[in-house]
Amino acid sequence: MGNKKVSEQQQLNISIDENIADGIYSNLAIINHSGSEFIVDFITVMPGSPKAKVKSRVILTPEHAKRFKKALEDNIQRFENVNGIIKTNEPPNIPLNFGPTGEA
Repeated sequence: MGNKKVSEQQQLNISIDENIADGIYSNLAIINHSGSEFIVDFITVMPGSPKAKVKSRVILTPEHAKRFKKALEDNIQRFENVNGIIKTNEPPNIPLNFGPTGEA
């Protein structure tokens, strides 16, 4: 008898709560890292306001951060193929003050 390879694909059922589905607006992301994680803070900066607040924080393993980077690059490429090149301007020089810093 020969060996048969059975390929089983697992399906992931993902649900989303209403308050999460609404999303948040962010026009600034700050990324920090330690030896074991990447921390991405999504921030909304309002014109003329001296204060900004972190609206969401996502913590990723280094492996997942690299996969996320690749997925984001692929999606940007597909977007630009359909809609044209995304123009970027140099970000304004925003002095950041998050209080004490540390590494976990």
